[in-house]
Amino acid sequence: MDRLVRSQRRETEHKRSMAAEFIRLYPENPDPKKITQIVECLRRGGVVIYPTDTIYGVGCDIFSNKAVGKVAQIKGIKPEKHKFSFICHDLSDISKYVKQLHTPLFKLMKKALPGPFTFILQASTGVPKLLQRKKKTVGIRVPDNDIIRAIVAELGHPVLSSSIRDDDEVLEYTTDPELIYEKFRDKVDIVIDGGFGNNVASTVVDCTNGDFEVVREGLGNLEKYL
Repeated sequence: MDRLVRSQRRETEHKRSMAAEFIRLYPENPDPKKITQIVECLRRGGVVIYPTDTIYGVGCDIFSNKAVGKVAQIKGIKPEKHKFSFICHDLSDISKYVKQLHTPLFKLMKKALPGPFTFILQASTGVPKLLQRKKKTVGIRVPDNDIIRAIVAELGHPVLSSSIRDDDEVLEYTTDPELIYEKFRDKVDIVIDGGFGNNVASTVVDCTNGDFEVVREGLGNLEKYL
């Protein structure tokens, strides 16, 4: 069955039930009206599954404590035990939530982003209290994906982010938006179909000690930017 027909069927199912809405977007040209619809859902405390440049993510508005709790529940953890990241639109967004970046780090991030990296940085007081960790760090992502970046740009601040799978879990549903919908339709408010995802996570780089330490190998190759 054609993917467009299946997408239309998902949208019809949503109208008939309390299931999540299934919204199809094209990465090369996201529909502004649908972006606005998704952002309005986030502002109401909704939880959304969205494409990135790696694995599909699940997230919410970082300033909605209720929504953060929902994401934590989906992940099976307590909010204070989280390892969530922030998806930002660009480097200018990052400065509001982290302490001042030293010049080599700024240059590295400018070259590597947007891209498949999560940078662990020293958090500033701009991070919402519920998401402040004992180590006072925050993971920052700027994915090379125009859908999620358009959402963040219109929202006006970062989206909380966590992958829809655990590090040791590689399942088909994590790449196919329709299978993702079937698994999460009763747990989230919107599932975005932005095409097939990736099964490789982002590369995590710890920058909290002055060096650039890769703590998880992923899709991004940091050596290209050093």
